[in-house]
Amino acid sequence: MAEGGGGARRRAPALLEAARARYESLHISDDVFGESGPDSGGNPFYSTSAASHSSSAASSDDERERPGPPPPPPGAPDAQEAEEDEAGAGWSATLRDRPPPRFEDTGGPTRKMPPSASAIDFFQLFVPDNVLKNMVVQTNMYAKKFQERFGSDGAWAEVTLTEMKAFLGYMISTSISHCESVLSIWSGGFYSNRSLALVMSQARFEKILKYFHVVAFRSSQTTHGLYKVQPFLDSLQNGFDSAFRPSQTQVLHEPLIDEDPVFIATCTERELRKRKKRKFSLWVRQCSSTGFIIQIYVHLKEGGGPDGLDALKNKPQLHSVVARSLCRNAAGKNYIIFTGPSITSLTLFEELEKQEIYCCGLLSPRKSDCTGLPPSMLSNPATPPARGQHRIKMKGNMSLICWYNKGPFRFLTNAYSPVQQGVIIKRKTGEIPCPLAVEAFAAHLSYICKYDDKYSKYFISHKPNKTWQQVFWFAISIAINNAYILYKMSDAYHVKRYSRAQFGERLVRELLGLEEASPAH
Repeated sequence: MAEGGGGARRRAPALLEAARARYESLHISDDVFGESGPDSGGNPFYSTSAASHSSSAASSDDERERPGPPPPPPGAPDAQEAEEDEAGAGWSATLRDRPPPRFEDTGGPTRKMPPSASAIDFFQLFVPDNVLKNMVVQTNMYAKKFQERFGSDGAWAEVTLTEMKAFLGYMISTSISHCESVLSIWSGGFYSNRSLALVMSQARFEKILKYFHVVAFRSSQTTHGLYKVQPFLDSLQNGFDSAFRPSQTQVLHEPLIDEDPVFIATCTERELRKRKKRKFSLWVRQCSSTGFIIQIYVHLKEGGGPDGLDALKNKPQLHSVVARSLCRNAAGKNYIIFTGPSITSLTLFEELEKQEIYCCGLLSPRKSDCTGLPPSMLSNPATPPARGQHRIKMKGNMSLICWYNKGPFRFLTNAYSPVQQGVIIKRKTGEIPCPLAVEAFAAHLSYICKYDDKYSKYFISHKPNKTWQQVFWFAISIAINNAYILYKMSDAYHVKRYSRAQFGERLVRELLGLEEASPAH
């Protein structure tokens, strides 16, 4: 028994080394945060992290809870008729190899930052001074108009660029301290910070907070519900596009932006009831090799128009709108996009393929739009197959895979050949054979889950009531995470190896003028 246990212990490092080598071959980099922490990625199909409860998480629970009718035995009249119907629709069990989409672009930062570059230099690749100056102008305009309407405010003086940077610095500090009230900096309590508090008085900070605006007034042509923050989101998107070229493999998903788990665990039921539910959902297209968020899409849960929730009949229809919006700048580049069950659909994948965007998505008979898919692949057999077995049907370049682990998992892809084999490597059970598409999906989903576990800890904790302000601070948080990723990929990281928390602390102090920025700034 002891000898067997020793053999298992000796095999474990070899298995992990094999997993690392295979994941590197799929172009997945090391953890961009460079910090130790809980890994949600052992087997992403059975993750216990918060990400596993999102709409994009992989699970076969739906299929186990709601088993489909067992398929008729081969050769039965109904089975033969179903086969003929599926063949007539173009689906066949005859598989053919196909080359992967060619990708010759070199991903990564587009600009070489000097070794002396500081945290604020990377942040201002996305939020430069001209954007901050516009916030200064809009805030002063709003304050003036507000006082014309509601009476003069003798304690108000026009905000300056230096004060606006300090204002942002105070807000960003809540992502490091994880304290929901930014005013605690001046409180003298546990979260107080005397060095930060001396830069600006609490009264002055509260005045800026009262009048803070990105867009002060609605134009006559504006109908969009996010008009107060949309110009900033557009500017941020331009910054992302110009600063970074993504790798071929990317993921569409909802990042973890829900309530701080510490707050949820410690608050009273009354406090929880007082919290207003978010009126928007935030989706991203994310580079799965680095974690860099390439594009943000904000969808208002209330509102009219063709994209409003009241105009859409179901979640798959809504999420198809989200996917098309996130992929509008990806056409013609042979990207491979990984999607969750709510987005995966034959219609969407065929539409994106015409734009030279290829996909690999987890499919759920309950959550996905299964229009056009063969029914025989969506029902479960009466006797569960052995672990690692799979069935595949193909239509053109599209493959529908049903792979068995502890339950059935279905995948739809036009990015990977159905005849290419992969393997899922587990610490306890060793290798589980699978089609290459399944291995690729597991590897990339695992990486994004790990990223979510870590970067969600650094969202700004301030919780305003206005929807546009919530969107603004989430966008700022994403910009800081992207700035840190560029920092880790630059020469500056080899000069001073800041962790994500240290990078945030440094950025706060530089915005408040407590640290010298780099000479290049």
